[in-house]
Amino acid sequence: MPKKDKKRLQVVISEEQDALLTKAAYELSSPERLISKSEVVRLAIEKIAGELQAGADLGPLVKALLEQEASGDDTVELVEASEKDRTAPQ
Repeated sequence: MPKKDKKRLQVVISEEQDALLTKAAYELSSPERLISKSEVVRLAIEKIAGELQAGADLGPLVKALLEQEASGDDTVELVEASEKDRTAPQ
């Protein structure tokens, strides 16, 4: 069975955001199953998408993100590549 191509997203986050991710991963983890920060991000994406589909008003969240961006508090760099591109020899 061929491997499914995956998208890769790189995001530059602040130390405070990294600490929040680490805390969330720790709190979601159990002795039987450790949750990674990447899994926390994937869960957040699913939750946001579900809320949008359900018609939730995420305007305040978007406003907060835009204010953060305008104040220079947050730098985001998006890089997409398929799993094949990422593992190809250079």
